[in-house]
This record gives sequence, structure tokens and C-alpha cells, in this order.
Amino acid sequence: MRPQSVILALSLIFFFLHCTKTLCQSPAAAPAMAPPKTPVKAPPADSSQAPSAQVATSPGPVDINKILQKAGHFTVFARLMQATTEDTELNKELNNTNNGITILAPTDSAFSTLKAGFLNSLSDEDKTELVKFHVLPAFISTSQFQTVSNPVRTQAGTGPRVTLNVTTTGNFVNISSGLTNASISGTVYTDSQLAIYQLDKGLFPLEVFSPKPPAPGPEPALGKPRKAAPEAESPIAPKEIFGAPALLFLLNNPLLFAVSWAFGAIKYS
Repeated sequence: MRPQSVILALSLIFFFLHCTKTLCQSPAAAPAMAPPKTPVKAPPADSSQAPSAQVATSPGPVDINKILQKAGHFTVFARLMQATTEDTELNKELNNTNNGITILAPTDSAFSTLKAGFLNSLSDEDKTELVKFHVLPAFISTSQFQTVSNPVRTQAGTGPRVTLNVTTTGNFVNISSGLTNASISGTVYTDSQLAIYQLDKGLFPLEVFSPKPPAPGPEPALGKPRKAAPEAESPIAPKEIFGAPALLFLLNNPLLFAVSWAFGAIKYS
């Protein structure tokens, strides 16, 4: 065999072995990557139920309606106060006296469970009582709810149908009207005379929203007494047929007495 042929054959063998080794050492294909997962966002919280940022005190007269407007999401309750002029009355009391007041203000969503148009269907008197039911005639701080005595009097009155009951567990304050249970979810405003707290539900008084016990029926009318039948007058002794002088005259005249007696007997027979 020629030397050139040997060299060529060895070169081919070496090239073949080198290519086989390279192919065996080639990296495996990378596994397919899963598509990135889109993070699931939590649904946004209901801003009307979130505690309101406390409204800062400002110099000048107190205006409850302006405080509620600054706090936001108290539109329904603010309109009720305006419609009943209760906000005007409370502003006068706060600015002209030293009396304390506590307002339990339901958020707009607290009224959303009512039927559409329900509040408008109430009489002016019932609207006024509803607003006053959310007003306590004393300043109550958050810590004082722990020691308040039940039943709690409201501006609507003192009877059992217009008072509230307060229960606390730690810092949690629950208020019951007898029909609804609400919780204080934040402080809207407070100074030395006025406190406004946010409620998650409206308070509905029994006096307005529950049927009242039926009024007692009228007593049965007593029958009219029957008139007694007139007694038959005796023909022998007629009443005051004659006066006393005439009777004496007849007694002294037997004949005339007999005639008169006979006449009386015929008249009454």
C-alpha cells in the first residue's frame, strides 16, 4: 500500500471519530418554559365601608353638614339631616350652648339594602324621628362606650322603642336598635363637644319600622235606660185636679163634691 493512501485512510478515520465525539457531547435541548402566570388581584375593597379619615377641627362655628361632606360617603344621611332641618338645630345647640352631642352616621352603603324610594315614602315626622334616633344628647368618647349604661337615650325620646343598647368586646362597639345591629367602624370627627362616628348599618327605631300594638277597641255602649211606663192614675185620687181652696169648698158642699168626683171618674176611666 502506498504511504499516501495510508495517511489518507488514517485522516478519515480520525475525522470520523472526532465528529462522533462532538455529536455525543452536544447539549440536550432545554425544556420548554411554562408561560408566566398572571397574578390574581384581590377585588378592591368597598371604599364606602372603609373607615373615613378623621376630619380635622377648624376654627369658627361647627357645621355638621360640612363635616359629613368633607368625610365623604355620607350623602344620604346628610340629605336626611338637611330635609328635616336637624342639622340646623344641632348646629345651634353646639354653637350656642355647652351641651355635648354624639352622632352615629351611617354610610351610603348602609342604606343600600333598603327598597328604592323607601326613605322618600316616609312621612316628615318619621324622617325626623329616624335622624334623631342616630343622635345621642351627650358627648361620648370611644372609651366611654365601654362603661355606658343601657338603654342609651337618643334625641328621639326615652321610651323602650326609641332607645339603643350598646355592647363592647375590646375596642369593638356594637349598637342595637331592636331591629338592626350596627358597628362603629371609625371616627369621623371629634372635639371637646361633638363626636361623629361611622356606622356600617343604619339604625331603625321600633317606633317607626315595626307595627305598633293595636289600640284597645272602644268600650261597648251601654243601652239607653228604658223609660218607665207612666203609672195609671187612679180615678179615685186624681193628682192636683183641684187647688186647695177649691177642695175645701167642695168638702163643704157634698152635692158639688159628688158631681166633681163623678166627673173625675169619667175622665180617668
